[in-house]
Amino acid sequence: MNTVERKIHKFLKARKWDNLRPVDLAKSIMIEGAELLELFQWENLSLEEVKANKVKMEEIKSELADVLIYAIQMSVLLGLSVEKIINDKLSKVNKKYPAKLMRSKAKKDSGSGADSKYWTIKKTYRSNK
Repeated sequence: MNTVERKIHKFLKARKWDNLRPVDLAKSIMIEGAELLELFQWENLSLEEVKANKVKMEEIKSELADVLIYAIQMSVLLGLSVEKIINDKLSKVNKKYPAKLMRSKAKKDSGSGADSKYWTIKKTYRSNK
């Protein structure tokens, strides 16, 4: 991850963009995220269907790269380690959504545990913050 962070920092410095405001990067992340979401508008394709669609996959790669680049730019400019913040978040998410429980409650083909037990866990977790 450090290699990517260094590349992005070099990219920003070369353009004198190394003082961008976090709010502008946050807006850009959301705008690009909306463009990624737009690729799925009016569709309900399965994972396999998306992966089999070469044109859609190219569009997804492009928009996803935009989201990731802006997110890493924000991290770099704020002096945050992408690897550390991801690992910290994964640690919290592992506790918040225990794999065994989520697997047992996952709705077929949804990839989620979106049932009443899930919402109970989420509500409890948020109230303990």
